[in-house]
Formats: sequence, C-alpha cells, structure tokens
Amino acid sequence: MNVSTTDRTGRRATGIWSKARLGLAVVFTGTLLLTGCTIGDGGAQDTQVAEAPAEPSAVIDLSVAEGSTDANPVEPIVLTATDGRFDSVVMRNPEGLQVEGEFNPEFTEWRTTEELGYGRQYTLESTATDEAGLVTRRNASFTTLTPTIMTAAYLTTGEGSVVGIGQPVAVMFDEPIADRRAAQDNIHITTEPAVEGAFYWVSDQEVRWRPAEYWAPGTKIDVHVDIYGQDLGGGMYGQQDAQSSFEIGDAVISRVDDSTKQIVIERNGEVVKTMPTSMGKAATPTPNGVYVIGEKHASMIMDSSTYGVAVDSAEGYRTPVQYATRMSYSGIFVHAAPWSVWAQGSQNTSHGCLNVTTADAKWFYDNAKRGDIFEVTGTVGDTLPGWDGLGDWNVPWETWKAGNAEQGAA
Repeated sequence: MNVSTTDRTGRRATGIWSKARLGLAVVFTGTLLLTGCTIGDGGAQDTQVAEAPAEPSAVIDLSVAEGSTDANPVEPIVLTATDGRFDSVVMRNPEGLQVEGEFNPEFTEWRTTEELGYGRQYTLESTATDEAGLVTRRNASFTTLTPTIMTAAYLTTGEGSVVGIGQPVAVMFDEPIADRRAAQDNIHITTEPAVEGAFYWVSDQEVRWRPAEYWAPGTKIDVHVDIYGQDLGGGMYGQQDAQSSFEIGDAVISRVDDSTKQIVIERNGEVVKTMPTSMGKAATPTPNGVYVIGEKHASMIMDSSTYGVAVDSAEGYRTPVQYATRMSYSGIFVHAAPWSVWAQGSQNTSHGCLNVTTADAKWFYDNAKRGDIFEVTGTVGDTLPGWDGLGDWNVPWETWKAGNAEQGAA
C-alpha cells in the first residue's frame, strides 16, 4: 500500500491499492472421428456463444453535484467508493496544482483537507477497484460559489496583547452585516478560567462580548472569527477568518468626581497617582459613567468638525495636542492642555475632554493600557451610551445578556 497527500504546491494526493489477481484459463480441444456411411449433411457442427464482458461493481459518489457552480469552499469535498476501494484520487485547482486530501484507513473515502477559494473551478480524477479486480473511473468538475460582496473582520485586541479588566472582545467588520445572528454564531470565544459572557451589537459593523463583571487579572482569552465561507446575509460572505489570543493584566481603575476635579488612579486596589483636571464646561459636559480606555496618540489634531461643529464657529476648534488617550468613540480623551493649567482642579473649561498638565498626560499615556476602566461621576452631563463603543459597562447586564442580534443596536 502506498499513500500520499498533496498540497497546492504540487505534492501528490493519491492513494494506490493493488493486489495480485489469480487468472484461471481452461482450454479444451477435441477431435471427433466418424466412420461408416454418412447420412444427411455428413457431420455435426459445434457452436460457441461469446459472454458479455463483466461490469465493474465499484461505484464512486461525489458529495457535490457534478458541474455545480455554488459549492461552499469550506465544506470538504468527499468521494466515497461502494463495493470497491480507491486506487487514486487527484483534485486540481485552476492552476493545475493538486488540492490536499486524504483517504480513510479502508480506502473507501477521500476528502479534501484544505479550504478552497471562492469562484474557482476544480477538477477530479478518481479510480476504484472491486473484488474482481475491475476498475471504475470517475472524472468530474465543479465551481465554488462567488459572493455578491465580501467583508473582513478585525479584532481590536492584538495577538499576545495584555489589556485591562474592562476590555470587551470587540469584532469590527468593514461592511454592515445583514444577518448579525449568522456573524455572531461564527465567533468562538474561550476563556481560562471559564466565565459567562454575552454578545451585544453597538452598530451593524461592530459586535462586542463581555462578562457580567470586570475580568479577573490573569484571565486568558482566545477568539476565533470563523466567517470565511459563511453566508452573512444579502449575498455577503466572510473574506477571511480572524484570530487573536490575549491576556488580562493588572486591575487599573481611574476615577474622577466633578466635585473634586481630581483623577485618582488605582492599580490592583492601591492609589498610584492623583492629578487635577478640567473637564467639560456646562455647554459641553463630560458624560458620566464607565469608560473603557482605547487607543493612544503621542500627538494628534483635535478637530470639532469631526463631530459636526464647524471649526470657524463660536464653539469650533482645530487644536494640536500631545499625549491623547481615548476614552470614547465620540471623542473624549485624557490629553495635555497647558492652556488650561490655571483651571485644572478648580473649573471645567473643555469641550468634554479631561484636560491635564503635559507631565500628567504623559504619565497617563505611558501607564494606561487598552481596556483599563475610567469612571466619571457628578457632572451635569448624561451617561455615556453603550452604543458609543467604549461605554459597554453602562449597559445593564440583563440587557446585554439578552442580546440584540435580531434588532437594531441600542
């Protein structure tokens, strides 16, 4: 027995089964001698009727309809041999390279072991031999489905990253998802230790998963977004899968109350830093609630036009800032504001951001990590909404747990 498999670079994916066959031939010759008188035509004549050649009994079946144009690229192509065993199976892609596959131990089944591509034609050549040594051959071709549109998925937590106790598993798509349930069902999350968690969509392009309470430091999370070959509604399919594994680091929680205008930062329950701040003024108050720290920028331009306020209006601005750490999708940052040092700790003057000194902004930039918690209380503003994207913990757990895959994001 000789078995080998093939990848797309050209290694063979065939199996050969053979056995010695015993042929039996029987030859008979005879001569009939007649003597004496002859009656009639003078002799007898032998006749021989040829037998029809035997038909092979092995039958080869294919899991996909021959000539089909909508084969799913992630479903294995399976060939089965009934009343026989495979000698050889070769499947090729449009470039002529063999597709990887393997036989079962009995050589009665062969299946692909690699994913196929979208909208590509594949050919199959196969042979199987029955107990009598007769060979059945089957050749076929088929084409995989062609999506109307594709979407890619992105994870905000990088592979091997260490994040804060408030970091949700966040999956972002580059297209609005028509069938959010289908997308959600193809996201697989495992944690160590195991915790209860649930999905919640903050928009048609982003779904997030979090536990009921903040993560425990040291928790390990593994995420697989298996959307390639999956129908996400409206003819949309996943462009590729995504995966990330990350870990929960120290428990860092920053708190600020408008009555004191002091940011107090705790790490694992101990106060490590206090810094005065100037938050949003009465016309543009900083929302209350729980924030999740996002990305950080050593320098950036703050531009009011990004949220609909013209730069040349009375409340407009376009200001370069240093050491900006994001707290919300809506544009709230902790950042350096040397122009408001006089007000920090005593008066609110900003458009919603938390102004601090350049030295304090750099400290926060250097020490904060994605997923850390920041709690704001006592302002005249509303509560940061859950759909903001970094306001996950402001959605009550029972609401979050119930999910919203079948409805618009809250």
